[in-house]
Amino acid sequence: MMQREKACRNCRKIVEKGKECPVCGSTSFTTFWRGYVLILDPEKSEIAKKMGINNIGKYALRISR
Repeated sequence: MMQREKACRNCRKIVEKGKECPVCGSTSFTTFWRGYVLILDPEKSEIAKKMGINNIGKYALRISR
């Protein structure tokens, strides 16, 4: 059975495994998210700056609270 990806409600990092977000340490996740962005170079990315992302990875564009 494939595990569904979940998004951290705090920093929007998309996580496949684990009960804690590897970026911010939060344990609050949702499986209700839409769209994603891949951040490869947070220091040069305008999108990362606007979203407040400082780490490489896959992030949800929209999450339901």
